[in-house]
Amino acid sequence: MGHTEATADGESQSESESQSEGESQGASQGASASQGASASQGESESRSESKGRRRRRLRRITLAVLLVLLLPLLTAETALRVNYMGDPADGTYTRNRDAIWLGHAWVDGRKDDADLAAFARRVKTTGIRDLYVHTGPMEHDGTLPKSLYPKARWLIDGVHRELPGVRVQAFLGDVLATEGPDGMRLEKAATRAAVVDSARQVLDAGYEGVHLDLEPLHSGDRDYLSLLDDVRAVTRDRDAQLSVAAHQIDPLPALHSVFGLFTKHPKWWSQEFFGQVARRVDQIAVMSYDTAQPLEGTYGGYVAQQTSLALEVTPPTTHLLMGLPFYHESNFDHWGHAETVAAAVRGVRLGLSRTDADRELFGVAPYIDFAATGKNWDEYREGWVRQDP
Repeated sequence: MGHTEATADGESQSESESQSEGESQGASQGASASQGASASQGESESRSESKGRRRRRLRRITLAVLLVLLLPLLTAETALRVNYMGDPADGTYTRNRDAIWLGHAWVDGRKDDADLAAFARRVKTTGIRDLYVHTGPMEHDGTLPKSLYPKARWLIDGVHRELPGVRVQAFLGDVLATEGPDGMRLEKAATRAAVVDSARQVLDAGYEGVHLDLEPLHSGDRDYLSLLDDVRAVTRDRDAQLSVAAHQIDPLPALHSVFGLFTKHPKWWSQEFFGQVARRVDQIAVMSYDTAQPLEGTYGGYVAQQTSLALEVTPPTTHLLMGLPFYHESNFDHWGHAETVAAAVRGVRLGLSRTDADRELFGVAPYIDFAATGKNWDEYREGWVRQDP
């Protein structure tokens, strides 16, 4: 074999060996790539399965939390709806001891004799015997500018003429600094003394009572109780009435305390504190509206419950009134389609029937005259007064 042949044979042999090695290496790399692809796909499927498990776990946790939150609410709402069932007892109608809150226009000159005559015609055939006429608001220091009620004497004389036997009380209110930096501070003795002086001032003007509405008033406020004692001494000396607008009572025990942990507005009073207030006044009117109840049936059941809770701790010598919503608006606190006068009146009658059907010092109090509709008055008459207009 010559060098050329040997070289050719060597090259041929080398190419053959090289080709064989390349095929073997390629096969090896292909197998590795295939294994890598399989491993990558497995990892991807594992991650996907893990994400799916996490999503399912999150859904289960979310559902559990919603059930924990919603079940008590649904249970409570169901209980209120059940509380609205049944028939009120016979005779649970007006005792001719109702009241009504009136706006400021009656004492600042915006109303005239024609307005008073029309109001008198509407009220004569109802059970309304007390008028809470807005005469404030008081200043944050407890004083009351006389310039706020220039027509008070005209109104008082006109009511006595047109509506004999109906009392006119001065509705005095202010915002308390219990949930913000601004407002009246009852912890200040000077402020409480000024409120007492304001009570004397309106009695001197001819009013037959003082109606206090201080909000938001937290349950257990000892300064408020002290103020009531001081004002009561003045009204008794003048043979006048002391009445107050009262917050609603805890629908569940200590709910105001629980609510206060999460908000600055505890909203309700304890039943014990309500009783303490009721024992210090001549009249106590529950603001039984703005309840956030979404349905007419649950609102009526709530009013029935509030009526019972109030009756249980109000002395028979104190005149208890339940507020009626004589206005219509829709927001989270007050759903107009739910908080109707008809539902409130039926709730009042149910609560009265179940707790103290023969309570004499009892009535309802519509809020408020300037927002009232004809339907509000009709539902009040048909459900509570039971007299033809």
